[in-house]
Amino acid sequence: MKNHSSQDTTLDISIIGLMSALVFVGTYFFKIPSAFGYTHLGDCMIILTVCLFGTRRGILAGAIGAGLSDFLGGYAVWVLPTMVLKGLWAFIAGTIAYKLLPNFKYSWLVGAIVGGIAHIIGYTLVKIPLYGTVVAFGEMFTLSMQTIAGIVLGGVVYTILVQSPAIRTLKAKFA
Repeated sequence: MKNHSSQDTTLDISIIGLMSALVFVGTYFFKIPSAFGYTHLGDCMIILTVCLFGTRRGILAGAIGAGLSDFLGGYAVWVLPTMVLKGLWAFIAGTIAYKLLPNFKYSWLVGAIVGGIAHIIGYTLVKIPLYGTVVAFGEMFTLSMQTIAGIVLGGVVYTILVQSPAIRTLKAKFA
């Protein structure tokens, strides 16, 4: 069992808060409205959080940031599904990257893709009772493009940031 100091706990809370805020900003401010919701850039911050800071922080940042965005954006019906599905995506991505394929160079990408597929399926299943099968499946293309964009942008930002010695130090400590 790890012995965590109050300084570690404070840093952990700070990282989760910062990454939740980045997910929120990417979701709330960088969005393209659609007939039954919106497409946004917040997913790339979820992928980035998992890559840099691990599964648990990715789950929390994704659920908190995206859920808060839905709540403040007037999409109250989507708060719980969003929190569950963004957390699930981060859980799957992190589990694959850190537990199942820890020595594979592109484990983060495999995890993000598998988690992204679960994300697409989950949102589609939630949309069926809300909007009907035709709309749910009709929105799959837009959702798929949002998911792919999140994976690609998250990967690009991660690749750039991981070059920083400060980020590498944080990643080594927390991921």
